[in-house]
Amino acid sequence: MKKYSWVFLLLFSGYYMAWGSHLRGGHPRGGHPRGSLPQTASRQEEAMTDSEIRAFKEAVRRSAAQTETLTADFTQWRNSRYLAKPAESRGRLLFMQPGRVLWKYTFPSPYSVLFLENKMYVNDNGKKKDVNAGKRLEKLNKLIAGSVTGDMFDTPEFTFAFARSGEKIRVKLTTKEASLKKYIREIELTFEKNRVSEVKMTEPSEDFTRIILKNTVLNSRIDPAVFVP
Repeated sequence: MKKYSWVFLLLFSGYYMAWGSHLRGGHPRGGHPRGSLPQTASRQEEAMTDSEIRAFKEAVRRSAAQTETLTADFTQWRNSRYLAKPAESRGRLLFMQPGRVLWKYTFPSPYSVLFLENKMYVNDNGKKKDVNAGKRLEKLNKLIAGSVTGDMFDTPEFTFAFARSGEKIRVKLTTKEASLKKYIREIELTFEKNRVSEVKMTEPSEDFTRIILKNTVLNSRIDPAVFVP
């Protein structure tokens, strides 16, 4: 059976999280003063050779093929021109093949978003509702549907650039397709041990969302009931 690429499922989910405040009809509470958003330490990056890129891609493919479940703690910062300061959120991420993703926020308030069979279900502090993504994110939905091969690097909507800094590899995805450029300019993924540890999604307006994953555990048992809407 073909599987969804868990990397792109996380990207797709994370992009929806960037708009979570809009779905709730307001902007997230909490946050750091402007300019205090945690920054990645300055590091010297080196472009990767073709052979290094091929080896890295194959390692990521193997990791994706072997990943049945994933759990991680996450911290998310939303930096927007509409916000006086970056908005911080924290919670727990749960993923299970095929294509079940749950973002369970614990701060600044209980809030969860479930992605199941390309549908989205929101639980806002006990108030449940189905959410229609609409035409705005239709291309991203197709992007997920097209990633069933598990090979994220053949996605035609983006160009890819690879750089290494020590044990970390940064992959920059630059949007090529005009209809997608309206919503996403570029995505930066940081890989550690062939797994995504950080995602930064930048929009044409320069607004961006940054998500850091920590305490990642692969293939632990997850009760399927947690993915019931």
